[in-house]
Amino acid sequence: MPKTAPTKFNPPPNLKRDRKGLVIVNTGNGKGKSTAGFGMMLRAWGRGMSTMAVQFIKSEKSRYGEQMAAEKLGIEVIPSGRGFTWTSKDLSEDEALAKNGWEIAKEKINSGDYDVILLDEITYPISFGWIDVDEVVQVLENKPEMLHVVLTGRDAEPELIEVADLVTEMKEIKHPYADQGIRAQKGVEF
Repeated sequence: MPKTAPTKFNPPPNLKRDRKGLVIVNTGNGKGKSTAGFGMMLRAWGRGMSTMAVQFIKSEKSRYGEQMAAEKLGIEVIPSGRGFTWTSKDLSEDEALAKNGWEIAKEKINSGDYDVILLDEITYPISFGWIDVDEVVQVLENKPEMLHVVLTGRDAEPELIEVADLVTEMKEIKHPYADQGIRAQKGVEF
């Protein structure tokens, strides 16, 4: 039987197969970045792993499907935003909430209490300059060895891409709102 050439998914047999906590970035203009992050949390929770999320845009007053599901499963989700920043009349409050969310995230990352932490929509406060990307990279580089950290949001900074072990870019091909005027729907977008 002929040998197959090594590929990304068929590595050479002598490749070192270490385990380590991964830094995962879900970015791009397509839908599904947060959904993939919550899906990974659900998968880890199903394996008995300790998971939690900090959401950098979602408001404490909002009730999104992922928050309600996580609550039912006993997964901690901490919202640290006011909603969509482009509708905000006072961005200084949005910035303060994002910075507070980052302080919470750093504490959770460094605690050693979790197997998977989701930093949902963190790319936005980073790109707005509210959270320093170099500090985020430093925290990720010094995280507990087996901790998996998932970062989501559009326009991930090159520094985040560089530090990540896995980067997925969601590409929008067709969207019900943009292409057909169909509004966001329960269970699909929120």
